[in-house]
Amino acid sequence: MTHQTWHRDGFSISTDRSRLDLAVIHGFLKGSYWAEAIPRDVVERSLTHALVFGLFTHDAAQIGFARAITDRATFAYLGDVFVIEDWRRRGLGAWLVECVMGHPDLQGLRNWFLLTRDAHAFYARFGFEPMPDASRLMVRADPEVYRRGTAG
Repeated sequence: MTHQTWHRDGFSISTDRSRLDLAVIHGFLKGSYWAEAIPRDVVERSLTHALVFGLFTHDAAQIGFARAITDRATFAYLGDVFVIEDWRRRGLGAWLVECVMGHPDLQGLRNWFLLTRDAHAFYARFGFEPMPDASRLMVRADPEVYRRGTAG
């Protein structure tokens, strides 16, 4: 598979999974509200089939991440989007989401999904909106699976 890379103001975004720093990704996710206590091996497996996007400084340090879980034909789920705290408020998160949504393999999809607790206004800029009829959406969730250590 051909990797995509974008450059701007000394930063880069790449879909090359060999550039990802699993310690950075796991370190952020295990402290996030949506993946708190997630085991490292689960993070590693979650990257295996996803389309991944690493955000890097000019010296190749990873400072952000996003992934699209997709069949590349009909839908994509945008997940695990983050920029490390020290690098926020520079437009890097918006650029990261723009690159994900602009990826050639993700064009013409019928549905994009994401879950957020606190970034509704941010994602609205990219066309996301609350589910018009949430009664059609079903979920089988186990929010305590990582704490119990039964993930995987």
